[in-house]
Amino acid sequence: MIYTCTLNPSVDYVVHVSAFEEGGLNRTTNEAKFPGGKGINVSRVLKRLGVDNKALGFVAGFTGTYIEDYLKAENIETAFTRVDGDTRINVKLKTEKETEINGQGPAITDEALQSLLTQVKQMTEGDIFVLAGSIPKTLPSSVYETLTELAAANGVKVVVDASGKTLLDVVFHKPFFIKPNHHELAELFDVEVNSAEDALVYGKKLVEQGAQNVVVSMAGDGALLINESGVYSATVPKGTVKNSVGAGDSLVAGFIASYVKQGDLLEAFQTGVASGSATAFSLELCTAEDVKTLREQVSITKVE
Repeated sequence: MIYTCTLNPSVDYVVHVSAFEEGGLNRTTNEAKFPGGKGINVSRVLKRLGVDNKALGFVAGFTGTYIEDYLKAENIETAFTRVDGDTRINVKLKTEKETEINGQGPAITDEALQSLLTQVKQMTEGDIFVLAGSIPKTLPSSVYETLTELAAANGVKVVVDASGKTLLDVVFHKPFFIKPNHHELAELFDVEVNSAEDALVYGKKLVEQGAQNVVVSMAGDGALLINESGVYSATVPKGTVKNSVGAGDSLVAGFIASYVKQGDLLEAFQTGVASGSATAFSLELCTAEDVKTLREQVSITKVE
């Protein structure tokens, strides 16, 4: 089974206002709402690519129910832990200057955390566990490390999409796959990463520290896959970027979907890059048809 974990999901409320007037009455010209959170995005794209999975994490209140119902309507299995309060609402205001207002989310008790830990302890060899997104303030900052260590001890392949110290802490537990972009890679080592050559140097360091497969995405400049077998570069398809939200999550989902079907890391890399691009070129998360079309435009080259 593939499990995704979103510790601090949201209902994303996207509102379009043609001429926003601060302090006045504004009316939307268009609006939409959908479940948000990196792990949830991974679950949704996996399902679109024909891969069953189960979504874990914490939900609360009527907004939490909305997320559960939305995912169930897409035939995604859920096993969220319920907590008191309400799952946060993130407002995305689309106007002359795009503005975001993100909610805080509910408090996560130690009892709720223990419930999640129990779920992870029950995972077995052959499972894949995806940890993606932000950590609620009421959880210890080391929670990703704890979850990774627990899962890895059972032979579970752990995928982590995080940044900063959170990512560095889990690398030593040999995660199967991590995906920093070039900005996050620069932040990790407190350096500037301005080229593929720079990315290669610091991506290799993550492999030396324990990560089994590292993909560094560099927006329009392509991506690198680094592991003990070598270094591979991928071109990105040409297209107009309409939406960067969820592109990284789609890359993760595409990589996993291909890997579980074919067991080939280079095929997974190619599909992952195509999936991320397909989401970037659309106003919503990618579709299987879009991924298939763009995949033919992604070229993989062995660098060393």
